[in-house]
Amino acid sequence: MADTSEKTNNMVPMRVLFLCTHNSSRSQMTEGLLRVRGGSQYQVFSAGMHPRAVHPLAVKAMAELGIDISEQAGHRAKGIEEFGDEPPMDLVVTVCDEAAEECPYFPRARRKAHWGFPDPSAATGTEEERLEVFCRVRDAIAARIETFLQRERAPV
Repeated sequence: MADTSEKTNNMVPMRVLFLCTHNSSRSQMTEGLLRVRGGSQYQVFSAGMHPRAVHPLAVKAMAELGIDISEQAGHRAKGIEEFGDEPPMDLVVTVCDEAAEECPYFPRARRKAHWGFPDPSAATGTEEERLEVFCRVRDAIAARIETFLQRERAPV
C-alpha cells in the first residue's frame, strides 16, 4: 500500500487512474473533481474499457461546479491501453461495476479500489431530467472524493 504521507512530504504527486466502461461520464467527472479538489498532490487520469466521447451532459453537470471537462479543456475518452507504458499507478479506482468485473486487475497498480456509481447516461426523459440524474451522480462522486481526500490527508 502506498504511503501517501511520505509522498506528500516529498512532494511527489499520487498517481490515480479512474476506470469506467466508456470513459464518458463517471470516470471523467471523477477525474475532474479530484484534479480540482486534490490539487498538486495528485496526478489524475481516467480511461475506459471501451472508450466513447465525453458525454455532453457530464460536461454540463461539471460546468455547474465551474469544472471544465470538455474537449476544449483537453478532456477526451481514452482506452486503458494508453497507460501501458506509463509509470505505475499508486491507485486505480473502478467507478462502475462493469469495469470492476472486466478489469479485476490492472498491471502495475500499487493499490486498487472500487467506487460504484450508477450510470447517468442510462437516464431517460427530457434533457433537463437527464441532467438532474447526471448532477445526482456528480454529487455522489464529489462526496466520495471528499471522503477520500479526508482519509488521505489524515495524519498517519
